[in-house]
Amino acid sequence: MGLMLPSPDSPRERARQLIAKKDAIEAEINAQADVLKANSSDMTTPLVDREGFPRADLDIYAIRRARHRIIELRNDLKDVTNEIGKVLEQVFDPSVAALVPSTSVSVEASSLPSNIEGDKPKPFARVDGVAPDSPAAESGLHREDLIVKFGHLTRSSFSSAASLQRLAELVSVSENRELVVQVFREEETLNLNLIPRKGWGGRGMLGCHIVPYNTA
Repeated sequence: MGLMLPSPDSPRERARQLIAKKDAIEAEINAQADVLKANSSDMTTPLVDREGFPRADLDIYAIRRARHRIIELRNDLKDVTNEIGKVLEQVFDPSVAALVPSTSVSVEASSLPSNIEGDKPKPFARVDGVAPDSPAAESGLHREDLIVKFGHLTRSSFSSAASLQRLAELVSVSENRELVVQVFREEETLNLNLIPRKGWGGRGMLGCHIVPYNTA
């Protein structure tokens, strides 16, 4: 038997394509940033002198062109990262598609996840530690917070209570993209905005240690 290739229309393949597109956009942003750096400028460096004349020490045309392109690319990056998030919902939790109303299919209440029916959602992970000045610390995550929702992931997204692989995969494709994290803390439910990123000064893109949490 031959090797079965993934359908080009499958959510997983679409996610791969979007991630490749995101990487290409980020690479071009970096290239345009190098143009600015080569001209000793950034997105806000004045291009005229104190008397209002164009600065002779700068390549004004190259800087303006690079700035304009960076603005376009940032908008493109925002759009593609949002689309990645939507596709990943289908990759990690195919049941999401069943929750979308249509004219021909009705969804019975009994088929919905328990947290949609009104039951109190259950945490699936616990924050075991948070590094100072990390993305996790900046978002407001605390040690011993119980994670109820991480982006689109909930307890029902995990086939095994002992593995947080899907969470790690989501983080890996969400660099510089805001993820809403819902946590229980001392009988309070909090929604925090977490932006995974590299280069913050420590390991990983979160700067926290998250472990599985099982109430059973």
